[in-house]
Amino acid sequence: MMKKIIYKTIMASIAGTFMLSFSGCTDLDETIYSQIASEKYEFTTEDAASMFSPVYSNLRSLYWGWNGYCDIQDESSDLWCTPFRIGVGWGTIYISLHKHEFHGAIGHFNTEWKYAYRGITACNKLLADDAVKASAKSVSQLRGYRALYYYVLFDLFRNIPLDTTYVHPDGWSPTQAKPKESWDYIMSELNDIKGKCGSDNGFGQINDATVNMILAKMYLNHEAWFRDGDTSYYGKAIDEVNEIIKSGKYSLASDYSSNFVDDISSSKEIIFGIPFEYKYASGNYYANKWMNTAGRATWGFNGWATGGSACITQFLDTYDTDDSRLKQCWIWGQQYDTSNNAITTSDGPLVYARDVRSIDGCYPMEGARLTKYKIYSGNYGTSYDDVPFFRYADALMIKAECLLRLGGYKGETEQDAADLVTKVRSRDFTANPSKATRTVAQLKGGSCYAYGYRENKAKKGETDNWVTTSEGGADIQLGGLLDDLAWEFVAEHHRRQDLIRFTMANGQNVFNGKSWFCKKASTDLTDHHLDIYPIYHTFLEGNKNLVQNPGY
Repeated sequence: MMKKIIYKTIMASIAGTFMLSFSGCTDLDETIYSQIASEKYEFTTEDAASMFSPVYSNLRSLYWGWNGYCDIQDESSDLWCTPFRIGVGWGTIYISLHKHEFHGAIGHFNTEWKYAYRGITACNKLLADDAVKASAKSVSQLRGYRALYYYVLFDLFRNIPLDTTYVHPDGWSPTQAKPKESWDYIMSELNDIKGKCGSDNGFGQINDATVNMILAKMYLNHEAWFRDGDTSYYGKAIDEVNEIIKSGKYSLASDYSSNFVDDISSSKEIIFGIPFEYKYASGNYYANKWMNTAGRATWGFNGWATGGSACITQFLDTYDTDDSRLKQCWIWGQQYDTSNNAITTSDGPLVYARDVRSIDGCYPMEGARLTKYKIYSGNYGTSYDDVPFFRYADALMIKAECLLRLGGYKGETEQDAADLVTKVRSRDFTANPSKATRTVAQLKGGSCYAYGYRENKAKKGETDNWVTTSEGGADIQLGGLLDDLAWEFVAEHHRRQDLIRFTMANGQNVFNGKSWFCKKASTDLTDHHLDIYPIYHTFLEGNKNLVQNPGY
């Protein structure tokens, strides 16, 4: 009930932002309200919320629609995967994502493209309305949401259509813009609305700090996207997050886990979050996707469960045992119900093994399971846990990374970068505080991840038959920082982007150049086509103006 009240309060607050432009208006575009005569109509808060809801609902669907943004950034990474479960099954699209065998029929590419452009269309529709145009703050926020959608599309697909108007000529179909054109458009929009969205708009609404964060992300990834050698963008990223830091509005939550619960609206760490509510706006399906059916008893959770996904053992092995995030994010071993009784199944005790034998076939109990997002009893599970889209920890880590890449900036040094990482880690090593400290040498050194191919070809009951290669992580530049990003942001839509941004001594990025679990490294140092995903086949078939991304 409390969450329902919170959700309704959020929607009323969202609507209230735009009410000044609606009251007494007599010139509304009837395409927005086809069933209501606009002449002399007094808009209510509920009307306003209804008009603007597609802007927000499509962002929720983009993130937590099936095969959503929550998955697409990690399923292709070195952190976790969804293997084929012998006796249970699972879609081959997850295997293709893990092996980097991308193709235009993978459902994730449909979800992201579809909901992003629906959200963009919703923004364009409102921005074309005279009533909305009367509120400068409303216009700025809508342009901010549109830029956020384009940021996601640009990162995933790069060669994307730019649609900035609602009314088009008959027979119009969009064409793809050049990456530089899209970059320029997104940056122009963000810089034009910077400081105009408002600083305290309420949870779930774009504010000035959100614009800073999108700009910082654009600057941070510029070199990885364009590979032009221009390092000045790292300084610009620092400038953006410094505005957030100096505002004093945000701080790290004392408890890491408090960022991943049903209501994060009061957390000072959340810069921008997406609100969810079980009945009216549910979405987070990680409890369903990760947990074995019998394992639901640990939380008294009775929603559907598949036990599909699993942590990649090589990543699980990177954690320091004193890092509280290890147990806050993952469970393995014997499982117990809410009365602390050992859970059993028809096959015996419910014991999650740490190891996973193969992406192409593993057994139901293999692999540690994600518990980062709080699992609630009853039907709830994780379904209405809010999304921490931008956290203050992210702002601090962006600054640390850019200081290390530049060797210092505007009087701040690499040691300041190490201090920022230590600050983020300090809440995670309360049992052994000295381990929270990270040095410059550690952050600039190699990764502790034991990269290399790892697959057990044996079936259950047979003698293990491991096929492995040993690549290690010593050659990864800023590899220590890459490790810290994994421990802090696993299952938060970060990892694919990070792996593309970090490179090895030979200049190849980690995303392509390293093997892990059943994914093999690419040996062609000049081939970057996997840095972006292919366009889903249905969109190509429906619009002959679109051209598939290179290499697909």
